[in-house]
Amino acid sequence: MNMQHDCRTELKQADLQVTPARLATLQLFEKHEESIDAQHLLEHLQTQLGIDRVTVFRILNAFVTHGLITKLEFGEGKARYELSSKDHYHVVCPVCRKVVDKKEDPTLHSLLEERAKKYGYSAHELKFTKVCESCERKEKN
Repeated sequence: MNMQHDCRTELKQADLQVTPARLATLQLFEKHEESIDAQHLLEHLQTQLGIDRVTVFRILNAFVTHGLITKLEFGEGKARYELSSKDHYHVVCPVCRKVVDKKEDPTLHSLLEERAKKYGYSAHELKFTKVCESCERKEKN
């Protein structure tokens, strides 16, 4: 099954109309391992389809509302977005605000899922803070 068909199905299952802009947006999220900010998405969609800023934010808001993507904020002054189905956590450098995705530890994931069920949470977000190698080198010099 190809990605375009899968994305069409996902949009329909989320009760969203399948449009070229929504399809291109979901396909971009499917291809990216890292989270995406609105500017990156805007540049991609403007190049590909000539989509404007307002349309991009409408798509992002619809995708968040319908559970396709998660909005992340790390104190950078911008939001990032990623597929809700991703199983990983984030490490944020408190100095430069660089965000690195790390594969989720199965034990940690099980514990979080257990707690989510116990307390009735619908989702969880885990973020660690660590000075990145680049900032560490700068501090040593």
